[in-house]
Amino acid sequence: MKFSYQWLSELVPGLDIEPAALERLITTKTAECEGIERVASDWIIEIDNKSLTHRPDLWGHIGMAREVAAITGRSLRDPVELSALPPGEGRVRVEIEDLALCPRYSALMFENVRVEPSPDQIQARLDSIGLNSINNVVDATNYVLAELPQPMHAFDADKLRGDVITVRAARQGEQLVALNGETYRLDQADLVIADVEGPVALAGVIGGAETAISERTSRIILESANFQPTRVRLTSARHKLRTDASIRFEKSLDPENTIRGLARITKLFQTFAPQARPSGGVTDRGAELRVPAPIVLPLSFVAQKLGANLDRAELVRILTSLGFGISEDSPGFLTVTIPSWRATKDISLKDDLVEEIGRIFGYDNIAASAPIVACVPPPVDPARLYFRRIRSQLAAQGFTEVHNYSFTEAREVERFSFDIATHIAVANPIASNLSHLRRSLLPGIFRNIETNVRNCREFRIFEIGSEIHAGQGNALPNEIPHLAAALYNVQGDEQDFFELKRVLECVFPAARLTAVAARAYEHPARTAEVKWRDTVLGRIFELHPSLLEAVGIEGRAVVLDVDLRTASHLAERETVQYAPLRKYPTSGFDLSVIANLNTPVAEIHDRLVAVAGADLASIEFIRQYAGPPLVFGQKSVSYHLEVGAADHTLTADEATEIRNRIIAGMRQANFELRV
Repeated sequence: MKFSYQWLSELVPGLDIEPAALERLITTKTAECEGIERVASDWIIEIDNKSLTHRPDLWGHIGMAREVAAITGRSLRDPVELSALPPGEGRVRVEIEDLALCPRYSALMFENVRVEPSPDQIQARLDSIGLNSINNVVDATNYVLAELPQPMHAFDADKLRGDVITVRAARQGEQLVALNGETYRLDQADLVIADVEGPVALAGVIGGAETAISERTSRIILESANFQPTRVRLTSARHKLRTDASIRFEKSLDPENTIRGLARITKLFQTFAPQARPSGGVTDRGAELRVPAPIVLPLSFVAQKLGANLDRAELVRILTSLGFGISEDSPGFLTVTIPSWRATKDISLKDDLVEEIGRIFGYDNIAASAPIVACVPPPVDPARLYFRRIRSQLAAQGFTEVHNYSFTEAREVERFSFDIATHIAVANPIASNLSHLRRSLLPGIFRNIETNVRNCREFRIFEIGSEIHAGQGNALPNEIPHLAAALYNVQGDEQDFFELKRVLECVFPAARLTAVAARAYEHPARTAEVKWRDTVLGRIFELHPSLLEAVGIEGRAVVLDVDLRTASHLAERETVQYAPLRKYPTSGFDLSVIANLNTPVAEIHDRLVAVAGADLASIEFIRQYAGPPLVFGQKSVSYHLEVGAADHTLTADEATEIRNRIIAGMRQANFELRV
């Protein structure tokens, strides 16, 4: 955005500061200046538009001049003379279909217009700030746009069909040939200005060629309107058309400016088009203007937030110089009324007022001091500590943590045979394919496996994240923390399942597995339900081979999926009982139990523990084997057992007697042993 120093000087009488010094002041108080350049008899100050985005008033010279006046302690000259508006009833008929899309539309007709070039000094001024000179009528509208800033448009009144201007949504199939010569196909999402036969302008963006001002124009209708910023922004983006008008409209302009714009251009026509005369009065249509509620500003709040004590007079001076109204209802408080040009998504809180005071007073004038804040440790979050402990345990077992988005796509949901209808749809997805919130961590973990197999032949990964389930009725979604861990090996075998089971037991000691029916994505013979303290926590399974083959992955992947909300609740109730170390050595031996292939290993383990009784010090799974010389359909499950006594060292006979008792007990339970 470019500002003319000469223009600013006209609006701030007596401004005698050098352009370079003014640039430095603006930079420290208002916005970031990108540079200053000399053009003919003027200086142009260029300001970074990003710093002005939330300040639509600063997109015109009057707004920047108000800042300069406040910074330099001078007064502002308002160029608008409302008395210049002609009296009487307007001759332009205006209808607005939706006041939400067009809060205000003002129009004024001029007759005896002579279209010709603007005066040289006007052309030079517009050209210096990046606006091309067209003719005296268009230049006058651009002058108001750059000054107030109020975008305006001039129609050739004799080219309009019918006797009414309608602001409405475009109808499907309508087209507009714009001033730039391009033809735009419109839809119902576009807001247009139309006569009785169709669109003559794309509201807030660009005018139509059919009603454009030409050398033969003698009667014009000046449009000064206010449009919903979001609709202008979407229309501009949809048609890939950014104009000086659309850039300003999408910032939420002041609706009060429509009448001010007409008053200003009426005065300008005395110079730009002296023969032109208003025909009738102003036509003004729209909704009732919203008056923002005053803000009560405690003086103590300003001192607390700024860290500086400003007296009441200084606060009043700063705020009134920026256009705010002040009244004092009670000692220690100011009641501040917000001017219309700052009430468009800009000033609404007392904190906003403190920011205004601080930047004009100057943050460099506030002595730097560390805040006196009591050092209070945050409350302990048991769940956070529990998750951290699980992360540490998995990392110690060689696992690497991954982090996935909480979003998923329909293709990944369908891969695991989940119902997409049960997933929460995202209204504004960060990517077109990430359309739903995840109900499971498994699709993300599978995507990680797909990515890592390109470079690694084996790896271990895990993620701790939330499953997001829809709430009941209007309730918020239910987020359930889960652990998903995967162990992949390109040359893997069934032992990988037992390796992940071992890791599971490190994280959840004494966890038990129970055979369950496999789901569509699980291996039919290597799937189990995880129980911990008699409560179901989740599942451990090998991914179905067809799932891996479908994406060209060789090898095997075993996955663990655990509900951490349930696990953390169980862990909170955990009680640790002290058990003294054994004073006397134990005696160990191996046993191999013969059982049917479909007999759960847990059943064999439990039976061994039961028959060993109090003499058992520890039991450790060694391996499982099926094949010759065993009969088809049988397996051999081997364990190492340590036995001992609490009050003495077992003799060889005692150890043999315990071993024989265990063997007899297993045979009594219909298990054969290889001894």
